[in-house]
Amino acid sequence: MRKQDSAEDACDSPGHRGPRRPCERMAGAATAIRGRRRTIYRLRLVACLWLPLALPVQAQHPSTETAQEAQSRLWLWPHRGADRTAPGGRIVERSDDPAQPDRYIDPVADPYLVVYRPPRPNGRALLVIPGGGYRRVVLDKEGSALVPAFAERGGYTLFVLRYRLPDGRPRDADLPLADAQRAMRLLRAHGRQWGIDPGRIGAMGFSAGGHLAASLATSPERATYAPVDAADRLPARPDFVLLLYPVIAMDPPLAHPSSRQRLLGARPTAAQVARHSPQRHVDAHTPPTFLLHAQDDAAVPVENSLLFHAALRRAGVPAQMHVFAHGGHGFGTRDAHGPLAAWPRLALQWMAALEGDVPKDDVEDDDDGR
Repeated sequence: MRKQDSAEDACDSPGHRGPRRPCERMAGAATAIRGRRRTIYRLRLVACLWLPLALPVQAQHPSTETAQEAQSRLWLWPHRGADRTAPGGRIVERSDDPAQPDRYIDPVADPYLVVYRPPRPNGRALLVIPGGGYRRVVLDKEGSALVPAFAERGGYTLFVLRYRLPDGRPRDADLPLADAQRAMRLLRAHGRQWGIDPGRIGAMGFSAGGHLAASLATSPERATYAPVDAADRLPARPDFVLLLYPVIAMDPPLAHPSSRQRLLGARPTAAQVARHSPQRHVDAHTPPTFLLHAQDDAAVPVENSLLFHAALRRAGVPAQMHVFAHGGHGFGTRDAHGPLAAWPRLALQWMAALEGDVPKDDVEDDDDGR
């Protein structure tokens, strides 16, 4: 129970015997707290809407996928019409450094996966769901940049999802989840041809992509589309899930205003908010979860991860959470510095522990504090 609710309940309780004036002051304080929270949320909403105008303009220019990415596309949905030769969305490059690409795609008219195969496969896969505030899908910082740690060193086959983006119409709010469900089912249906075990596929989501991964983990069988082939008879539940600075809450003041606006529109109903709040759908069948957040995240408050972790604990779901003092938002692997730079190793150790095969040197690293 929140403190302000306790104050109001004490004042209104039939058994209350204390003087009325202190309780009135408590109720007034509770009202003031709620008012401040609403003000904070409104300020955050304004900041999200106007921040692009206040920041220095990054150099942006049209870009494309690499030849390897183009050759590895896996389209999610059956296609009728002309041959698919290119993604339906616009790809934009925001970096001037060829060694540090920072592309995004928007919109995504025809969703698909891009595959990054490891040199030494371990038989496991990750469905990677990048962020972008449900406004775009970032391709490098939370996609291709994961290859050195998770594919080359970890041995995971990465399937990076380019999912459809909602535009504020509640009727389209399930489009991203439909794409994530379909992607997981296709990986299970065709995993053998990629050398992966259909029972060892996880999902890794960042920011708004973390919201999508959490939704996939907590509502894997929600009816979001009509089945189209035999793959849709397979389960969409990930075997494990990793959530990096995830958007979770859809209620102010914790909700990320831009993601909420894009997903649910300006005036969602209570039922719509509840449907798309993954912490409300955690149960004993939710897969084991790894959570990572920076305490100084000014875009998506760390309370989002804390909220989801609390729901996992109540449901008895195995979970590991790491909160770092510094890191901000959207660091991925490339911008993770200091102690935060250890997070890919922590994630790999956690996934290995799920299989019961933590490498000896990793255990020793943990013991000696390196």
